[in-house]
Amino acid sequence: MKTRLVGFLFFFPVSLFILSTEAQMPGFVSLDCGGNRSFTDELGLQWVSDDQFIYGETAYISASNETRRQYMTLRFFPADDRKYCYTLNVTSRTRYLVRATFLYGNFDNNNVYPKFDISLDATPWSTIVISDANTAEVREMIFLALDPTISVCISNATTGQPFISTLELRQFNGSMYDTDFENQCYLSVSARINFGAPDETPVRYPDDPFDRIWESDSVKIANYLVDVAAGTERVSTKNSIFVDRDDRPPQKVMQTAVVGTTGSLTYRLNLDGFPGAGWASTYFAEIQDLAPNDVRKFRLILREQPELSRLVVNILENAEGKFRLYEPGFQNISLPFVLSFKFNKTSDSTKGPLLNAMEINKYIKKTDGSSDGAIIVSLVSHYSSASWAQEGGDPCLPVPWSWLQCNSDPQPLIVSIHLSRKNLTGNIPPELTKLNGLEELWLDGNLLTGPIPDFSGCPNLRIIHLENNQLTGHVPSSLTLLQNLKELYLQDNMLSGTLPSGILNSNLVLNYSGNVDLHKGAKGRNRINVITGASCGVAVLLIMIFVACLLISKGRERDTNEKLSEKDCPGNVLPVQKQPSSIGDTATEAAHCFTFSELEDATNKFEKRIGSGGFGIVYYGKLKDGKEIAVKVWTSNSFQGKREFTNEVTLLSRIHHRNLVEFLGYCQEEGKSILVYEFMHNGTLKEHLYGPLTEEQGLSWIKRLEIAEDAAKGIEYLHTGCAPNIIHRDLKTSNILLDKNMKAKVSDFGLSKVAVDGSSHISSIVRGTVGYLDPEYYITNQLTDKSDVYSFGVILLELISGQEALSNESFGTNCRHIVQWAKLHIESGDLQGIVDPSLRGDYNVQSMWKIAERALLCVKPHRDMRPSMSEVLKDIQDAILMEREAEAAREGYSDDISRHSFHSSMNLGSVDLGPPDNCLSFDETLALPTAR
Repeated sequence: MKTRLVGFLFFFPVSLFILSTEAQMPGFVSLDCGGNRSFTDELGLQWVSDDQFIYGETAYISASNETRRQYMTLRFFPADDRKYCYTLNVTSRTRYLVRATFLYGNFDNNNVYPKFDISLDATPWSTIVISDANTAEVREMIFLALDPTISVCISNATTGQPFISTLELRQFNGSMYDTDFENQCYLSVSARINFGAPDETPVRYPDDPFDRIWESDSVKIANYLVDVAAGTERVSTKNSIFVDRDDRPPQKVMQTAVVGTTGSLTYRLNLDGFPGAGWASTYFAEIQDLAPNDVRKFRLILREQPELSRLVVNILENAEGKFRLYEPGFQNISLPFVLSFKFNKTSDSTKGPLLNAMEINKYIKKTDGSSDGAIIVSLVSHYSSASWAQEGGDPCLPVPWSWLQCNSDPQPLIVSIHLSRKNLTGNIPPELTKLNGLEELWLDGNLLTGPIPDFSGCPNLRIIHLENNQLTGHVPSSLTLLQNLKELYLQDNMLSGTLPSGILNSNLVLNYSGNVDLHKGAKGRNRINVITGASCGVAVLLIMIFVACLLISKGRERDTNEKLSEKDCPGNVLPVQKQPSSIGDTATEAAHCFTFSELEDATNKFEKRIGSGGFGIVYYGKLKDGKEIAVKVWTSNSFQGKREFTNEVTLLSRIHHRNLVEFLGYCQEEGKSILVYEFMHNGTLKEHLYGPLTEEQGLSWIKRLEIAEDAAKGIEYLHTGCAPNIIHRDLKTSNILLDKNMKAKVSDFGLSKVAVDGSSHISSIVRGTVGYLDPEYYITNQLTDKSDVYSFGVILLELISGQEALSNESFGTNCRHIVQWAKLHIESGDLQGIVDPSLRGDYNVQSMWKIAERALLCVKPHRDMRPSMSEVLKDIQDAILMEREAEAAREGYSDDISRHSFHSSMNLGSVDLGPPDNCLSFDETLALPTAR
């Protein structure tokens, strides 16, 4: 059921919401988006419907395993260029948490998973990507209010329609989240974990008076909290925990913990929004009874930052007693997307480490609002009851209000205002004369009265439309100061007097008809709608030049294709301009042209067949100099086949990299199109994973990683080392070949595309191989390098599992694709469920997890969420290093060093995050923890 609300975005003061919720906590706002009446939920939180305030439509939904009333409705908006904002009243210089949730529930009955952006005022907050209709996406931000209102805005729908399920505001009353950077940055909540929780139920209000949601560590899918060390046990107490202030973790969270009974606590945690600079805090309280001689001392081990692993926690000493909170943390620490951390007991400790809770937030730099923001806020205050004045958020950022346009400056200026036919009354607002970047002003068709003001404060004005109003008085001479003015429409007002002579003597489109008392002066002439013959001539000339260039370009393209299709090889070479290679070579090279008789001799008349595909057949050969070759004979003589052949010759003649199969030349005789490559002795990766070579030469995990590294280097070169860049478009295990040393090289460039003019998106007919094909590319016809990343993610999953990309038997009754199957296991923490049994457990779990998680990122449904090939390559190299490193190498600190304590860092000061305008700089040499 859908309900249409007529009108634009509109907000009564949100103090109405706050008054209705003061019974629970001051500053609490709980909006049930799309709901039709207020109610109190099972936690005692009071929810208020938004039905009086928001432009859009509402929908009722039903999601599996979701019974809470606030998630049974939502509000959705058009997929247009506008933003839709909720504006909430706040108290300045007070800290808040704002939480927005999005539960799709297939409300549009289209199963088109939406993707859109949310922002906090002018600052981009997050991209909401729905990948499961029955799972809510949750975003939380902690901020210090500097203004009396805050706006949460939805915009930029890429797929589907943007929507929102709930919006909540929670006020803090302490300094828990006080940082040196809160005037310049927000804190985006990435993880808030309750360790040792007895079940999967999160801890929140009323146990946490500020309604923070502490996720249970027993829910493995929450932030992918996995890889728990052997010997990890849950402990709890019913004793009260002294937490000092009420904005610290609540009693219920601190009354549970995990203990590493064998000396270690190990976890891996995916951090939303990272890598980047963040705020991190761990929470400890000794809740076990220790014997008189027992000691619990342990250190944090961060592989990426070994210098932080020198500081030791002694909870009883640091917290100054049992059942008391100790919370060491880092105000600024650089963290990766996948955080691997460990707590290890020291050599002089009798008890293993203990951990109660952890909280990690990412710094998001505030975006400065538009330069004209204060002026426009003053302008709309005159029309507070008008729907057009209620759009909320910053006038320009991240997208402008519907009735104005802004330039692209970091702090944008308003360049155009369109308020035609908005029923404006009274004088022309004086704020409009203060916009020094304004170029166009449209106020026609209103009921404006009074004189035309002085617009000399808007020196860039080109167009002014004031017609069809009730303006009176003289036309001001100040208009003659506007040197850029091209159009001035004043007709059908009640203006009087004489037009300034300066206006009449300019090249200006002027209309002042319908003003019976307004006259032209005796001198000068009004040149209206003048278009010179010279201007026409220039326009015609430009068109002719464009057409000529287009014809020349088409001719050159035709000539190139004709040269490639010629039977003979003039001079035995095809000149090809080589692009800069990875070593900076810019020389001109040529694609060698073999004769058909040469290739007949080399292949013994095409005797030994070594491969085949949709393109044709591959034969083994050996040249007279002893060089072994692979000869690909194309069987497709269609237009598409000839184009792919030409494409591969052109591309391979200019790309050179040790991880791309070497192209030796081509032949076009006897009606055949033939390509010649170096021979790769060990066949394809596909054959080694689940083909005829699997049994005789199985691949170890380290060898699979090395193959992945080789292939990633080749693809990275295509994406970043070629000019222009190249998108392979058909990556798969059968196109990764192995030489005599088992080094991998990428092959088959018939479908590859050049990123013309550096464009990030290429409109193209969809081509590729089912199972490896990027679904977003398939849906949108927009090809990017992230389409290759998707295909490579599938290959990584094949390397982990030894399974083909598509199977009717291997993945269960409801799955045919490896991505669906692997995602289900990995996100539930069951990595072992997809690992190739032929590996027989001979692998490092950390390296396997790293590749599994990177593979899931590669196959995200939307390209913006996928990493670059450079990032993928780095993770593969890290996994190789993990595989080769001994565990002891990461723990080799002396007892003297280990006697330092986190507690001793309390007076070391906080980490400098950099200059005030930069929330993302990080100096690892300054990364010292702070105990609050």
